[in-house]
Amino acid sequence: MGFPERRLRRLRSTPALRRLVAETRLSVDDLVAPLFVREGVDEPVPIRSMPGHQQHTVASLVLEAKRLSALGVPALVLFGVPASKDPLGRGASDPQGIAQVALRELRSSIGDEMVLVADLCLDEYTDHGHCGIVRPDGTVDNDATLERYAEIALAQAEAGAHVVAPSGMMDGQVAAIRSALDGAGLASVPILAYAAKFASALYGPFREAVDVTIAGGGDRRAYQEDPANGREAQAEIDLDVAEGADMIMVKPAITNLDVIARARARLEVPIAAYQVSGEYAMVKAAAAQGWVEGAAVAIEQLVSIKRAGADFILTYFAGELAEALGG
Repeated sequence: MGFPERRLRRLRSTPALRRLVAETRLSVDDLVAPLFVREGVDEPVPIRSMPGHQQHTVASLVLEAKRLSALGVPALVLFGVPASKDPLGRGASDPQGIAQVALRELRSSIGDEMVLVADLCLDEYTDHGHCGIVRPDGTVDNDATLERYAEIALAQAEAGAHVVAPSGMMDGQVAAIRSALDGAGLASVPILAYAAKFASALYGPFREAVDVTIAGGGDRRAYQEDPANGREAQAEIDLDVAEGADMIMVKPAITNLDVIARARARLEVPIAAYQVSGEYAMVKAAAAQGWVEGAAVAIEQLVSIKRAGADFILTYFAGELAEALGG
C-alpha cells in the first residue's frame, strides 16, 4: 500500500511528472505589461530604480508594444508622464496630452492586437502629486475629483483605450466613470477598477518612473486602503462591482494574496493583481547581488499570485518572462 506521503512524493520524481500534475499554470496570456511614455523627450529615459524599464518616447513605446505583442503578451497598461503639471492635472484629460497622443498612435499601429489599458488617475499630472483635486487645507475633494475622472475616461476612450482603469481610490469613481462613458455612447468600454489599492511602502520606484512627489510628506492614507484591513478591502471591492466595474484589481499583489483569494472565492468577475514596482525592484536588486536567481523568484511569485486566484497579472517582468515562457 505504501505511506500516503510517499504517494505524494512519487508525483514529484521527474520534471515531466511534476509538470503533468501541476495545479497552477503560468502562461504569457496571464501577463500585462506596464509601460511609461514621457512628453518632450527625444529618446527613452532609463528608470534607475527599475532596471530594464524606461520612460518611452511615443516612437519607442510603439516599438516596445509591437515587441511585446510578438512575444504573445496580450495587454499593456499605459502611464503618461507630462512635461508640465498643474493643480487640476489638466494634461490627464487634454486630447493632446501625452497619454492620449500615445493611445492614438498605439491604436493606429497595433489596432486590436493588444488590449490597451489606460491608467486613469491624476497623480502623474498634478503638481501636488495627489490622486485628486486638493482643497486649500490639503485634503482631497472626492466629489470634485469624480468630475475630473469622468473627463479623463472620455478622453482616454476616445483616444483608443480598450479599457480604462481608475486607480485613485475615490469613493464612487466607478459609477461616475460608467455614467460618463455610457452617456457618451461608449458603453462598450470596460472598467478595470483598482478596487483594493493599499497605501503601500512598495510604490517608491513607480513614483520615480512618473516623476511624482507627493505634497504633505507623501501621505495617501486618507484615501488608499490601510494594509491592516482585509475585510475593508472586500467591502471596497464589492462597492466597485456594484457600481459597474467589469474587472477588479488588488495592489500590491504579493502582500495581499489573502485579499485576492477571498475575492476569488466570492466573485465571478475577472480579478487582476498588480506586482508593483517595489516588488520588482527588490527581486532585481537581490539578483544583481547574486543573492537570488531573479527569474526563478519572479516566476515563483507570479505562480503564487495565480494560485491565489488572479486571472491576470500586471508585472514589470512581463517582457522577460514572455521570452522565458516561450511566448
